Amino acid sequence: MLVIFVDADACPVKAETERVAMRHQLAVHIVSNSGMRPSGYPLSRNVIVTEGPDAADDWIAEHIEAGDIAITADVPLAARCLEKGARVVSPTGKAFTSKNIGMALATRDLMRHIREADGVQTFNAGFTPRDRSAFLNSLENEVQSIKREALISGYVGR
Repeated sequence: MLVIFVDADACPVKAETERVAMRHQLAVHIVSNSGMRPSGYPLSRNVIVTEGPDAADDWIAEHIEAGDIAITADVPLAARCLEKGARVVSPTGKAFTSKNIGMALATRDLMRHIREADGVQTFNAGFTPRDRSAFLNSLENEVQSIKREALISGYVGR
């Protein structure tokens, strides 16, 4: 059975993720460096990792498997999950794939270099209702795609 892993610190779509998971009866791991409010969804598990810049990312990358889904805006974590055969969706609904992850990593590095060179802080655009809707559609599509592939291949899962 596929599992959804949420890189939860500053993730604006935790409730939406659980709503999709509930519809499909999927387990969800909400992974963070700090405590999160417990969910009423019985297949949701809060995982609190030790303090550290990449502790949540490391936990997700160690536990995710092929056929699972990661929810993250963190491009290096997305790359690590893709390497393990998982699907990755950003909170804005963008699906990271083997075809676009290289460009996403390069853009991230270029933007970091520009910030370091000119000292000007950049900001992400605000999260909009359109982003939330795109996320819900993208996550639903990924779940449906994985289920179809499992049906075709006869994969039973964990």
